[in-house]
Amino acid sequence: MADFYNQLGVSRDADADTLKRAYRRLARQYHPDINKETGAEERFKEISRAYEVLGDPEKRARYDQFGEAGLGGSAGMPDMGDMGGFADIFETFFGGAAGAGSRKQRRGPQQGDDLRYDLTIDFNQAVFGEEKEIKIPHLETCDGCRGSGAKPGSGPTNCSTCGGAGQVRRATRTPFGSFTQVSDCPSCGGAGQMISDPCPKCGGQGVKQVRKKLRINIPPGVDTGTRLRVSGEGNAGDRGGPSGDLYVFLKVKSHPRLKREGLNIHSEVNVSYLQAILGDIIEVDTVDGPTRLEIPSGTQPSEVLILDNKGIPKLGNPVARGNHCIAVKIKIPSRLSEEEKTLLEKLASHYSAKGPQNHHHKSGLFNRLFNMKDT
Repeated sequence: MADFYNQLGVSRDADADTLKRAYRRLARQYHPDINKETGAEERFKEISRAYEVLGDPEKRARYDQFGEAGLGGSAGMPDMGDMGGFADIFETFFGGAAGAGSRKQRRGPQQGDDLRYDLTIDFNQAVFGEEKEIKIPHLETCDGCRGSGAKPGSGPTNCSTCGGAGQVRRATRTPFGSFTQVSDCPSCGGAGQMISDPCPKCGGQGVKQVRKKLRINIPPGVDTGTRLRVSGEGNAGDRGGPSGDLYVFLKVKSHPRLKREGLNIHSEVNVSYLQAILGDIIEVDTVDGPTRLEIPSGTQPSEVLILDNKGIPKLGNPVARGNHCIAVKIKIPSRLSEEEKTLLEKLASHYSAKGPQNHHHKSGLFNRLFNMKDT
């Protein structure tokens, strides 16, 4: 990857004026109409490409942070004005629609870029929602010049090179005939205006990069991949244009004991074989805190018990909630005391025929077993 700063021969903290002077000097030196040496035209394209990025505050901020990958593929593509006779031929047959229209749009106010922010939240925060404070770096309209780039009390003037048109025309002769090539003015970059007295706060850019605190409202029921849009909190627009939007992408941490499936929550609970046989009331963890769960007598292994309305709230309608599904795991003791073995053998003898012979005696055996410490 080429280093745009090295191509222009400037340092990374160079201001807008330094960048512009470096570009003008190199553009005059390597312009293909002036310099006929081999490689001059390619060098001119590289210089133009570098200045196109570094001369734009938004593109420069993305380039400084992510390199060319942060430009979304826009960098490295030559402008129509840099393609020589092929651009002339294209504009002749297609009326210049691919180039002229886009350049005219660049002269007016433009909406700022949208920004993305990745936010990781806890499981319970996703369930019930929460307000979170975040800090984002973004471009804001300069409060000194209100986005004009000119020092207060002054203003931009028409570019002397293009007369305020923002474009320059150049006649080119090719084997197909003479064609007129239209390209952005190299002096004003297509804006049509120049700032002779730049704003001292932003260096004539009209925007400045700041780190801003924002409070984000996370609604109940969000999940990993949920995208929240915060209107007007993206980068400030160019030449007084509106700001873009901020998109917050959520990632939810996993819970050590609870698992989410849609609007339902799943978990497991361990009970003893006696609790499964006789039934019991135990306490289990839910997103609402400790909750009483009834274990019916005769509960089977892996049976699923349901706590209604203890699941995930429906996004946009938090009154509607899913359920908490609890799978029962029954623990069978690996060791028994002699007393426990004796009691179980006596209990088993009551079921050796068709059924228990003495209900009261059976209940007494169960109670004695249930009250013994599991070893």
